[in-house]
Amino acid sequence: MKFSRILMILGLFLFQLNFAQEKADVVLNKALTEAKSKNKNVLLVFHASWCKWCHVMEKNMNLPETKPVFEKKFVTAYVDVQEMKEKKALENPGGEELMKKYKGEEAGLPFWLILNPKGEVLADSFNEKGENLGCPSTAEEVAAFTAKLEKSSKMNKAELQTIEKVFTKKN
Repeated sequence: MKFSRILMILGLFLFQLNFAQEKADVVLNKALTEAKSKNKNVLLVFHASWCKWCHVMEKNMNLPETKPVFEKKFVTAYVDVQEMKEKKALENPGGEELMKKYKGEEAGLPFWLILNPKGEVLADSFNEKGENLGCPSTAEEVAAFTAKLEKSSKMNKAELQTIEKVFTKKN
């Protein structure tokens, strides 16, 4: 009886370890390492399970017409932050601190950055007024987003037009 109880406790412990979120710096470092090996930049997205615009952005980036464009140019990494009480375990430990490092702690979600493989910021989700673009949806926001993508990834006109078309659709 004792042996089966020990096995059960050990099993529960291992189960919890499998579902524990990676630390935010580990997520970022893995993405930077992959980006370096593939000669790409990192698109780091801070998001939360409750955030409608986070889901819209992720959906828009993963559509059949946009996913190949983003995969060609970026290693995309997600850091979960700002979860509500019952979903706090979904957060990546250190995510809030990482977001603060990049001056996004009060930006709202999603908050994103484009980093080169050395970890240097090439672009962030702030527009020229200092407002977070988040998931761009208006023509003005999408234009700012695509300008940042073009500058930081050398996307061609066809790729940028594909992204523009998807992101300006009614969500």
